[in-house]
Amino acid sequence: MLALGILGALIGAALGATIARARGGDRADMAQYAAGYGIALGILGMFAGLFLLLSMA
Repeated sequence: MLALGILGALIGAALGATIARARGGDRADMAQYAAGYGIALGILGMFAGLFLLLSMA
């Protein structure tokens, strides 16, 4: 279920960069948004994977 965490981080990074670009941000803004959203959605993905793993047991 580690794949959910990685997938969440990748989706979060893409989403964060897209949001920063839409708000008129430069490369540093896009990198910061990508990091923030990537970390947040990666953590949510890991918790989702853990929940699925525990619910199967």
